[in-house]
Amino acid sequence: MRAPQRQYWSMTTLLLITLVACFLIQSLMDRRTEQLFALSLEGLKAGRYYQLITFQFMHGGIWHLVCNMIGLYFFGRVVEEMLGAASMLKLYLLSGTVGGLCHVALCVAFPAYFYSGVVGASAGLFGLIAAFATREPNYPITLLVFFVLPVTLLAKWLLLIEAAVSVVGLFLPGTTAHGAHLGGMLTGIVFVKWSGWVAGADGLWGMGDRRRAPRPMVRATVLRAVRRPRRTPEELPPAEFISREVDPILEKISAQGIHSLTERERQILESARSKMARR
Repeated sequence: MRAPQRQYWSMTTLLLITLVACFLIQSLMDRRTEQLFALSLEGLKAGRYYQLITFQFMHGGIWHLVCNMIGLYFFGRVVEEMLGAASMLKLYLLSGTVGGLCHVALCVAFPAYFYSGVVGASAGLFGLIAAFATREPNYPITLLVFFVLPVTLLAKWLLLIEAAVSVVGLFLPGTTAHGAHLGGMLTGIVFVKWSGWVAGADGLWGMGDRRRAPRPMVRATVLRAVRRPRRTPEELPPAEFISREVDPILEKISAQGIHSLTERERQILESARSKMARR
């Protein structure tokens, strides 16, 4: 309905490229330099707070990287469409940061059970999964267990299973930062709930968005000396209908995501589609 715009890479694609580039750079580092960017209690005590971000772009090996990239590819795209590119990136980094802080807190509380250094994008990825499961709890997801066996389950059950695995993992020896995973999940749930992107009352915890729907965007007009009967949007010529009614909605989708639309705005888009089909 508008002139084609230049297509840019999605935020998910940019993140995937960044993870690969950072892994290649990490592979060229010596062990001592690598430890400067991994998250550790000692590093934070030394004032290296940048580790809360840099550890999210490092990985413990090629398979660690590949598994996180697969999850980011599938869940990053749908969450980006749901929330918009900027909010998706904010959620990803915030989930990773909070997850890292949760792991560090466990290192402080139980130093005998939790190792200090941690790397990986898992906390940010779990935040995206939790956000999607909170927004679309009954969406069916098919997983390939061991990359071979297909298993389908609802998004809410996937999140609950991952949360249960992480809780159990806290009490088992290993090298997986389960505390970071739990912190990322909680961040994703709170982010969606607090931001009011859950539509209806069927969210994961049964808490729908109770805020008023946002007012539709309008444009200022100049008052005429002689008033004429105001035509409804459906009666406007196609060009004026698109300029006055459709363009603001498309701008809103670009800024806030398609799920921010009200029912009236969705009806306007449907009317626009019908008008364009008759031309």
